[in-house]
Amino acid sequence: MTQIAQLRLMARYNGWMNEKLYAAAATLPHEAVVADRGAFFRSILGTLEHLVVADTIWLKRFAEHPAGGPLAAVRDLPMPSALDQIQFGALGPLRERRGLLDRMIEDFLAELDPKALATVLSYRNSRGEPHAKEFGLVLGHFFNHQTHHRGQATTLLTQAGAEVGATDLLLLIPAAI
Repeated sequence: MTQIAQLRLMARYNGWMNEKLYAAAATLPHEAVVADRGAFFRSILGTLEHLVVADTIWLKRFAEHPAGGPLAAVRDLPMPSALDQIQFGALGPLRERRGLLDRMIEDFLAELDPKALATVLSYRNSRGEPHAKEFGLVLGHFFNHQTHHRGQATTLLTQAGAEVGATDLLLLIPAAI
């Protein structure tokens, strides 16, 4: 599998898993979703909010890359002020934003020229420090970060009594024969 095919698979996995998480969270009362569970971002909602915040920040950076044309609409979204910012405070509007971001991610990867993966992405981190890194590797980090925090959200949802179901990427990998 090529690097671009792998990234496109990860974009599809991202959307599929987010649908599963939000469907599971929707089975819980609001109080259970916002309850402080001692997690890094405290609650189920806090963890899901962090994913939206981080993805927004990264997508805004990607939109500034020469290959970022398909992400032009992300420029109009407000820039989060902190990695633990609660932008929505409720599952419904957060789920809407998540869906918008997931469509943007899939559309972006569908149009991304594989040659762009070897180019440099220059950006500033949340502390304002400049960085220049290979774009394809940063995209790999982007998807790894999502998987990491979705794993946390899955644990929190399970502890709260919600059923997430199977979460393995393997379920989206096509059979070779």
